[in-house]
Amino acid sequence: MWYLCVFYHRLLDYRKPEFESLADLFDHQPTTSPSLQWKLPLHHHPDSPFHFVNLPSEDIARNIANRSILVKGLYEIWGEGSSYEELKEAINSYPDDRKLPYLTPDSSFRIIFDSFGKVISFKDQTDRIRGMDYIPFQGRVDLRCPEHKFWLIETDDYGSGNGLPPVVDKRIFFGREIGGADRKLLPTYQLKSRNYLGPTAMDAEVAFLMANQAQAMPGKLVYDPFVGTGSILVAAAHFGAMTMGADIDIRVVRDGRGPDCNVWSNFKQYGLQTPLSLLRADNNLPPWRPGLKEVFDAIICDPPYGVRAGGRKSGGRKLLKGVVGPYTVPEDKRTGHIPSTAAYSLAECVHDLLDMAAKMLVMGGRLVYFYPVLRDSDTLDVDFPKHPCFKLVASCEQILSYRYSRVLLTMVKISPYTDEIKEAARLQHLDFKENHVKWLEEGNLHAAVFSPDFPLSDDQDTKGFKDCKKKYRGKYV
Repeated sequence: MWYLCVFYHRLLDYRKPEFESLADLFDHQPTTSPSLQWKLPLHHHPDSPFHFVNLPSEDIARNIANRSILVKGLYEIWGEGSSYEELKEAINSYPDDRKLPYLTPDSSFRIIFDSFGKVISFKDQTDRIRGMDYIPFQGRVDLRCPEHKFWLIETDDYGSGNGLPPVVDKRIFFGREIGGADRKLLPTYQLKSRNYLGPTAMDAEVAFLMANQAQAMPGKLVYDPFVGTGSILVAAAHFGAMTMGADIDIRVVRDGRGPDCNVWSNFKQYGLQTPLSLLRADNNLPPWRPGLKEVFDAIICDPPYGVRAGGRKSGGRKLLKGVVGPYTVPEDKRTGHIPSTAAYSLAECVHDLLDMAAKMLVMGGRLVYFYPVLRDSDTLDVDFPKHPCFKLVASCEQILSYRYSRVLLTMVKISPYTDEIKEAARLQHLDFKENHVKWLEEGNLHAAVFSPDFPLSDDQDTKGFKDCKKKYRGKYV
């Protein structure tokens, strides 16, 4: 059945991938098609928050909408039109067997008006709602806690000066609410109220989106190999998943800022199940015993790529250069010992991450991680890291500046890990390093991101740039 999905107008690239990941999670008998069926309402821009989506049942639709972070509402549309006369005709022709169960005398209801891109006065909203009196509601009106919520949604040609995707003509929708995102999660989990924070703590909204992409749920084990202060695992634990993390900095995972201000306290702050374990471990030298495979249901992480923090691996410069040989820390000096580390390039980090995930994820498990991109144009044309064990199912770009963005990659394990796969992945990685952009291996990302150069063409002055910002800015939302 077709439903109207209204998204929050933000993080545009994330909206459909999050929805489709949740549809795959809640649909226990998924279709053979690779993705859901989507279609745009009449006269709407592709970046519009309004989309029609075909779902197998209302229960699945409700579960998706209530779990999602970016779905403002999901509606069973009783009618739509370019005018209120067309809307009335469409509602009257909607099948009675679909309407009558929600019009009974023993039910309660409420009609809510909403508009996109245009402010409607309270008086006009009330007049529009009263104009729906041709619908034979027999139940009582309940503005606080109704059994059924109905929405009257209006979009119009509001011009091009407010930064929103253009709408060619007015469109009006009327429908019954199926469900919607609980955005109260975001102020509850916002970073400024978090007990223990670090410089790379993940924003709460993005952390929840990553957990949804990974399909975190009760009974699943989620691992973060770059756990830091645990922001991503907090989101996964909120959805009931068991969590486990690792970090190369023992001061972060063991000490924090004291017994009441550490990674564990972040979970206790929200009454969540604490991680099964937090390890001091190196992504370059995984701690798992030989032969251990397929343990985790999902791996979610934000690898260090040198913008806010650079990657580190065990060894130290002298050890890696062969100046000194391997050594054992004396027993009397082990307490408080902080192992030496050396620089860890992004290319090597991502290769190790993919190899570890291929070995440790169960079949069908998901790897969700961020990958940095330098932008030379408005289009995203990047050769992302690949691995024979994985299929890339979603890439969601978040533009952070005019020169730099990060892309959330979601991969699904489709093949078991073997020696042949390991060798094929190594060769694929060498080809990737050779053909990828220069900054990836040489560490120029930080300098490029924070370069003072402003991307204006020779014939474009500052005043012209300010004027063009009023137009629709696409992914810069």
